[in-house]
Amino acid sequence: MAQEKLYDVFVIGGGINGCGIARDAIGRGYSVFLAEMNDLASGTSSWSSKLIHGGFRYLEYYEFRLVREALSEREVLLSNAPHIIWPLRFVLPHHKEMRPAWLLRLGLFLYDHIGTRKLLPGTKTVDLKTSPMGKPLKPLFSKGFEYSDCWVNDARLVVLNARDAADRGAVIRTRTEVVSAERKDGVWEVKILDRTTGASETVKARLIVNAGGPWVDRVLSGVIGRNDAHNVRLVQGSHIVVPKLHDHDRAYIFQNGDGRIIFALPYEEDFTLIGTTDQDYKGDPKDVLITDAEIDYLCAAASEYFSSPVERSSIVWTYSGVRPLYDDGASEAQEATRDYVLKPDPSEGAPLINIFGGKITTARKLAESMLELIEARLGKKSAPWTHRAALPGGDFPADGFDEQMARLQTEYPFLDPNQARRYVRQYGTCAWTLLGNAKTRDDLGQHFGYGLYALEVDYLIAHEWAMEAADVLWRRTKRGLRLDESQVAALEAYMAAAGSD
Repeated sequence: MAQEKLYDVFVIGGGINGCGIARDAIGRGYSVFLAEMNDLASGTSSWSSKLIHGGFRYLEYYEFRLVREALSEREVLLSNAPHIIWPLRFVLPHHKEMRPAWLLRLGLFLYDHIGTRKLLPGTKTVDLKTSPMGKPLKPLFSKGFEYSDCWVNDARLVVLNARDAADRGAVIRTRTEVVSAERKDGVWEVKILDRTTGASETVKARLIVNAGGPWVDRVLSGVIGRNDAHNVRLVQGSHIVVPKLHDHDRAYIFQNGDGRIIFALPYEEDFTLIGTTDQDYKGDPKDVLITDAEIDYLCAAASEYFSSPVERSSIVWTYSGVRPLYDDGASEAQEATRDYVLKPDPSEGAPLINIFGGKITTARKLAESMLELIEARLGKKSAPWTHRAALPGGDFPADGFDEQMARLQTEYPFLDPNQARRYVRQYGTCAWTLLGNAKTRDDLGQHFGYGLYALEVDYLIAHEWAMEAADVLWRRTKRGLRLDESQVAALEAYMAAAGSD
């Protein structure tokens, strides 16, 4: 009889932290098992503002270590995943009734210089009376500043970390709930339940990483059996999507009278993404929905700056997520730290390490910090490696996107420019794997609408753990913004048939 496998690391949670840790750990020679109770990135990680950024406003709260780390990470991540991460210039209009111009310029000087920056251009002053960036704004905004950060396809970042981890040997299980975990004879016995089939099994591991995100305390209380768990402050952040408000490729960052900021970001070619809010959240994170007050807040905040007001009637989509911030006792949700805290459980026996807080930008560094703790407990030493390792599809230069797109169109001439651009933006060099031997558009299979074909859906099922239409429409792609009910129903029927094969 074969001996039951003992994994080195069992990761609970398939968000950016869990998948990033699984990838880093497997690359250092540990055996890894990751369980996610829903789809990858189905929680906080896919409901972000889609930015790899230093966090300009965090300077006001003296979060200098976090800002420095995040600023330095921008170019590391840009180099490792230039298909799903790209530079984005932000315009910050000076509002005479809010922070003075000298303070904004001082903050941006710090922003330019306290982190490592080689690829991204620095800050410049913009005359909004003459610049195209001033055209969508009210005439009262005459001066602004333009600075650099990066855009990220957040859900794809998670999936690509999981894909790389699996390619290196990690076991990644989605729709798999961790029911219980007990220490026995110096190891963990973790009972898991396949939520699709109802089958259960027990997995043994030397160490558990609790990367449950908003559910991290619930894992501690329900799975581990710690009834006193309270470590995170759940903060709701909501966004609205409207038809695009300007033709240029810049983003805006707006100051509000309450001291907060919001972003207005170019989104999926035809839209503008506006967010985010900050308010404490009570309840199950899976039930979070935007409130009427949040919609009013975002519309009013954007309308303070844009010459054409943002009306509730123009909203085409909304989304909300719950950020699991470490509860540092801050009085306001917006003041709670965005830094991460890694806490080893003090109990005797098999180790447990919990993650509280964090943000997408610093998830790779968080994983490195976690591996230091894992190495101290499991007794293996290895060097960090992910800072120079491309994610799947990202093995081309940071400025090489146009070249990849031209090459794809040359080799698959039946693709129109929009289709080729989307494939390279989502899959990078993996677009060639997706398209394979396709010679004509007919080879792409059933068309569900707006460039989503069966060949791509098959690829997502086979390579990226897509099981339901929502996985494809809202996390692997954003075609959900465009498909109507009949097209969604056709996709659901296709995937149901594929799942029963």
